[in-house]
Order: sequence, then C-alpha cells, then structure tokens
Amino acid sequence: MELTSPGFWTTAYRIADRTLVIPFASSRRVISSAVHGGGIVRANGIINHQVLDQNSTSYHEDSEQDPSRFLGELAKQRGVHGRCVGLMTAVDMRCLVLHRVEADGLWVEGFFTVGVSNAVHAGESTVVYSRQKTQSKVGTINIILLTNARLSSAAMVCAVGVATESKTATLLEESILNASGTLNATGTGTDVVAVVSGRGQYCRYSGTHTKMGELIGRIVSQGVKEGLEKDRAWRNS
Repeated sequence: MELTSPGFWTTAYRIADRTLVIPFASSRRVISSAVHGGGIVRANGIINHQVLDQNSTSYHEDSEQDPSRFLGELAKQRGVHGRCVGLMTAVDMRCLVLHRVEADGLWVEGFFTVGVSNAVHAGESTVVYSRQKTQSKVGTINIILLTNARLSSAAMVCAVGVATESKTATLLEESILNASGTLNATGTGTDVVAVVSGRGQYCRYSGTHTKMGELIGRIVSQGVKEGLEKDRAWRNS
C-alpha cells in the first residue's frame, strides 16, 4: 500500500502487512539505536515492524527468534536488500504519524509510532520496570527522521540528542507518567530515534541554536503530540 503525498512529501514509503517500509534509492548514512543495524551505518532502507501484543494468540510469531535476525529476514521479504535498519513497535500502524517541516532550503520529514504503556523516568529502578512489563503490552516511541541536509557525523549524533530532548519535553508537557504512575515519564524503555542524512546542503552542526536543530525539535514535538492523541483514541475505541 503506497501512501506518499505527491507535491508535498518527498520520502517514498509503504506499509506492508504491519511493516512500515522506507526504501532508499541509494544507500544513505543513518544513525540509530535500532535493534537491527544500529549505530552509524550506510543502509538501503529502514523498516518499523508492528509486533502483535501479548493478548494475541499469535504474539510469539514475532518473538521466538532473535529480534535482529528476524528483522533482517523481514527486510528482505519486504524488498529491502543489503544493509537495513530495523525497528519494532507494538503500536498499530494505523496510528502512524507523518510530519514535514522546512525552512531556508532545509527540510525534515518524520515518521512516528507512539505508545507509552512502558513509560519510564530515566534513572528509575529496573526492578520496578521488570514487574510492570508483564502487566501490559509494550509501548514504545519510534522516531524516524529524514532530511535533505548532508549531516556531519557530529551533527548526526547531535540530531539524536535534540530529538530526544524534544520528545521528553513533549511528554512532560502532556503530563505523561511512568508505568507505575509515580514519576513524570522521560520516554519509554524501548524508544528508538533514527536520523537519515541527505545529499544536499552540508550541516556541520545541528544543535538547538541551528536551523536544523530548530526543525528537528519542532517536528518531533508535533509528531509525538499527534502520536499520543492517536494512541489514546486507539486504546479507547
């Protein structure tokens, strides 16, 4: 199912059987903490696969084998060959959020799947989380950002930092609590940010005093807010 928006959206993508597939026309530099293909790599595409939740009788179809190996095989099945960056989420793909921001010849496009059922406050005890995780399905905040800017390695690292700052600020603004309901959430225990560098204007820096940092902060705030709204609506439907 092709979901691109002609005349507005630049990044080609599709959703195929619970998997968001973002193929690249040629290899791109990507930074992420993804379970498959994480780090700073050159990749031919990104996938974000929706696993079924623990209440489903088919849950273990996605979870019995090593997640990285599973995602690598799935990427090939979905048409992404060679190196791929692979993410997982329990968020329904019907809750996928897309946003685009641009200024001064730069643009950033974002894909967001937002769930906070395993929300945490950074630094809290992992013992608390281990008790919580068996009580509800796993949520996560996956953020995939693509830009036309050619980012230096330092700018790629900083872009992840700015995206994380913006995500956390949004969770605080929305009064999201950790899974135990005792502290403000700063994220979830399984969040991933992936940033894909482009081939256009060179950006040596991407901090919050730069236009690139401004765009990243803005798009992440928009994407996470809308994702939270969609997640709430989906859970209440």
